[in-house]
Amino acid sequence: ASFMARELRHLSSDAPRGMVVDGSKLVRKLIGDTLLRELPNAQVIGCSDIAEARAVLADGAVDLVTTALVLPDGDGLALARVVREAAGQSYVPIIVVSGSAQEALEARAFTEDVTDYFDKSLGHGALAAFIRGYVQPAPIENARVLYVEDSRVVAVATKRMLERQGLQVLHVISAEDALEHLHRFIGRSDGDVGADLLLSDVYLKGQLSGRELLNQVRSVFRYGKRRLPVLVMTGDDNRDNQAALLREGANDLVLKPIEERLLVTKVLFQLRLSKLPEPGTRPA
Repeated sequence: ASFMARELRHLSSDAPRGMVVDGSKLVRKLIGDTLLRELPNAQVIGCSDIAEARAVLADGAVDLVTTALVLPDGDGLALARVVREAAGQSYVPIIVVSGSAQEALEARAFTEDVTDYFDKSLGHGALAAFIRGYVQPAPIENARVLYVEDSRVVAVATKRMLERQGLQVLHVISAEDALEHLHRFIGRSDGDVGADLLLSDVYLKGQLSGRELLNQVRSVFRYGKRRLPVLVMTGDDNRDNQAALLREGANDLVLKPIEERLLVTKVLFQLRLSKLPEPGTRPA
């Protein structure tokens, strides 16, 4: 079993408990139905607010939580704290599901109590893929990650994390090398752009930074977030700098020091999302 499968092994038990917290009964049903499709034997408990969630937690442990960002008696961040306190040493994935998740992400509003976020505008197919990434992590066949990192020590460790998931990793040490690779694929008749995901450190020793590489991909190559997802790794805890990277086209950020489970989850989710049809379109 993978490290994520081991960490979340209780989700595969006979009757894992999932808690869905949202003020809308319809949203609770939609998310609950998605959870049950991924975990047919699960017990899914809907709560309209933090008070109801406290009562559920007092009745027994839960294995996965989704929450709205705004709740009738507080917010998803407050709920996350409540879940963490109730869970003690047990790890419980807490996912914020919200139509304004992207704005909250850009504002760096999420706390370390929140495992991850999902923006509802991506659609229910994407939500199912997202939840599957937590409960049934699986490799994505032949997925290629173009990885830009100038520290040999960091690169070796991160490359191993990705290769453990069956990903093909092409490691280069500069933004210039990454651009040279991408240039080789311009105009390919099969639409191949040279990688399925770009993972880059923001600070690089070459003339171009990871941020400038991101701008080249979005503004010069004109690859959108689905065509070539970009994850940017940064140790900069300045929220304005983090928000700027997201506004300029990063799909998501990976904060240093790198935590393997979150890195892999974010990479696999972006790869799955890139293969889904855009919201509002019909599959080919």
